[in-house]
Amino acid sequence: MNIKIRQATKKDITFLWDMLYEAIYVGEGEVRPPRSILDKPELAHSVENWGRHGDHALIAIDSDDNKVGAIWIRLFSEQNKTYGYVNENIPILSMDILPKYRGKGIGTRLIQEICTLAKINGYKAVSLSVDPANPALRLYERFNFKKIGVDGTSWDMKANL
Repeated sequence: MNIKIRQATKKDITFLWDMLYEAIYVGEGEVRPPRSILDKPELAHSVENWGRHGDHALIAIDSDDNKVGAIWIRLFSEQNKTYGYVNENIPILSMDILPKYRGKGIGTRLIQEICTLAKINGYKAVSLSVDPANPALRLYERFNFKKIGVDGTSWDMKANL
């Protein structure tokens, strides 16, 4: 599969919101929550006011120039945090790939590239939050993300870079 990865621009913000919604793990047989769930501050913080210092995103594009996935990192503070928060010096990673493109190595490429970008920007680690039933957990473990805590039903994980 011919997939290109490029830096996100302001024109991609709507797609980042779409990917944030898609990234909400829904187990088999469960009903997807309404899109209004993104209005919850702990979720909205992941994308709202995109473009501040420390925001970095990559977009995966197929051979027809369709956006098929995204990955992004963002810094948070104790007063403005979300799932996966460790501290104000460790950006939180969020990602999703459209369902029909999953399992094709796109997630691997996106994580490799965002971790390289994080290192270039001086970060020593990245963190994330994942439901342990989510198949993406295996992908994160391959990149040495380790469970560091539990928040509700999700695991907080961190990988040193």
